[in-house]
Parts: sequence; structure tokens; C-alpha cells
Amino acid sequence: MPRNRMLRSLLVSLLFIGVGAQASVDAKAQKEITQLLDFIEHSNCQFIRNGSEYPAAEARAHLQKKLDYLENKDMVSSAEDFIVRAATKSSMSGQRYQVDCPAGKQDASAWLSDELKRLRQAE
Repeated sequence: MPRNRMLRSLLVSLLFIGVGAQASVDAKAQKEITQLLDFIEHSNCQFIRNGSEYPAAEARAHLQKKLDYLENKDMVSSAEDFIVRAATKSSMSGQRYQVDCPAGKQDASAWLSDELKRLRQAE
């Protein structure tokens, strides 16, 4: 295995050591996560990952892949888990994700946490 691939695999493994298994995602959490992914995809924001900007649809696809991985490891049981474990920072570089929206740049985790609060208040 090439050294770079070994290092990436090791970094990903280390990131999740000690996180512990969580219960499966219940219907309410799955609905909230889907709503957050829809919010990302339909936003007028650019998603900044590792210093590069990506359109909203690509951001959704990237975060969906991370979510699928985490769900297969039983590491997501809530919308908060999704935000913290998938939508806060790069698993490879550790750089925080940001969004660049018409109102300005901000951390993706704060942006999504605000949206989650809004969704819950609207119920």
C-alpha cells in the first residue's frame, strides 16, 4: 500500500477511535438530517472544504458520502452527530468547513446548527 494511502487510512481510523458506537438513526433524526442535506443543496452558498469552494450540490454529495460511512459504523444517532462528525471539518486535513453565503462566510457547523434550531422551532 503506498505510504500516502496508509497515512490517510491511519488518520481516518484515528479520528474515529474512542468515538464509540451509537444507536441507529431513528426516523426523527433521519428526517432532520435529510432536511439539513436539502438545506445545503438548495442554498445559494459555496461550501469551502480544504481551501477550495464547491457548489451546494457537490457539498451535499460529499456530506452524504461521509454520512453513509458514519452510519455504517453506527456513529450517527442524531442530527447533532451528523453536524459534528460529518459537517464540521475534513477527516483528512482537520480543516474546518465553511460556507460562503450572500450574508458572508461562517463555519458550516454553526450554519447547520442554526438551521437545525430553526427546523425544530418550526415544528
